[in-house]
Amino acid sequence: MSNGREAPTPILPRKRGREQSKPQTKTLPCLRGREGPTAQPWEGGGFAAIGPMLENTAAALAAAGFEDPRRHARRLLAAALGLSATEVFAHPERALSAREQAQVASMLQRMAASEPLSRISGQREFWGLDFLLSADTLDPRPESETVVEAVLARLPERSAAYRFLDLGTGSGCLLLALLSEFPSASGIGVDIVPGAAIMARRNAELLGMADRAGFIAEDWAAAVAARFDVVVANPPYIATAAIAGLLPEVRDHDPHRALDGGADGLAAYRTIAADLSRLLRPGGLFAAEIGSGQAEAVTAILRQNALAIDGIAPDLAGIRRVVVARR
Repeated sequence: MSNGREAPTPILPRKRGREQSKPQTKTLPCLRGREGPTAQPWEGGGFAAIGPMLENTAAALAAAGFEDPRRHARRLLAAALGLSATEVFAHPERALSAREQAQVASMLQRMAASEPLSRISGQREFWGLDFLLSADTLDPRPESETVVEAVLARLPERSAAYRFLDLGTGSGCLLLALLSEFPSASGIGVDIVPGAAIMARRNAELLGMADRAGFIAEDWAAAVAARFDVVVANPPYIATAAIAGLLPEVRDHDPHRALDGGADGLAAYRTIAADLSRLLRPGGLFAAEIGSGQAEAVTAILRQNALAIDGIAPDLAGIRRVVVARR
């Protein structure tokens, strides 16, 4: 359930390179070609090599309404070919097989139809770490890194053996990003969807943190009895009636359970806040992502549950994105 929708408004902030496309879809140029040991002509002229394919892909994305289409095209080719974006840039002469051309064409069609590249490739970089995604997990957005930044700013001792709790863990990105910064820390991630808990556990294994991170499938903190130094959360915060107005890459590809925050978008905060006094050690920290315009309402909920507000952190777009409180 974790991570990154825009607030009750239907517009998502653009920051830290998050993919964002316009919803319209256009007919795309043909990308078919013949396989061979060297670059072969592809229909429409040119050669089936990285350079011409990059130009053609960028043109197709521009026609579909993408901002900075060449950057998106370079990332698409990198994902399709298993290369880095730097390698795509450095080797325009590299020939593409028929299979590779077909892969680029397939991914291009999906991307032009507003499916995020992270969903197409099944992975997303977050806090410099690579996370696998599934249909059960929210696609982590860069603005959610503000949660990690807010915690780091308040815990200067990186060698301490802190205990973290991540409520609505999704892919595990918040918990695992924090553990990457605190090598002696450990934590638990909770998600109501078993498939999300399984994916988070898999990400912990791939990132070498499985011995410090545990994941369970439960309804928020109902089954958690321990106390923690820090609790983090990126709960669903879109009002139910506003979901239909979200951009298609969010509305059509993120799990609705991870978006729907109830009638006013605040249902999850009320549930979580009621448990924080028993979950946090004295002086413990709570950091939660919020939607645009929700800071006052969320801080009021936390104060009603005997927490002291420690601050509100903006994201790179200047939107008040994270509320921080202490027990």
